[in-house]
Amino acid sequence: MRAEFRDNLTNAIRYWEFKRIFYNLVLAAIVIVQFCLQWPASKALLQFNSILGLTILALLANLAYCAAYVVDVIAQFSGHKEIWRRYRWVLFMIGVVFAAMLTYFFSSDLSAWGYKDPRD
Repeated sequence: MRAEFRDNLTNAIRYWEFKRIFYNLVLAAIVIVQFCLQWPASKALLQFNSILGLTILALLANLAYCAAYVVDVIAQFSGHKEIWRRYRWVLFMIGVVFAAMLTYFFSSDLSAWGYKDPRD
């Protein structure tokens, strides 16, 4: 049992950590595009508090990514281990799309970050 757990966990780490790079690149691209699209108003967000908030959100996004480990390791203990390993990319894609939607939501609204339009 202990060796099987170690093997399943090693397999999960090998699979998910490589994909974390793509996950973070997608989320970073969304933030960068939103920042550029909202220029020059977004320039006001280049302050310590805004950058700290963005860092916290990035850490939370990576913490949420770790939820895949729970599902993956449990699924590998099931009788459907080989099928799961073949189709777990579906869980990855669902997670990327969900995280991308949340990232878009948080990065598209400057007022949520404390920006006040001087024309108002």
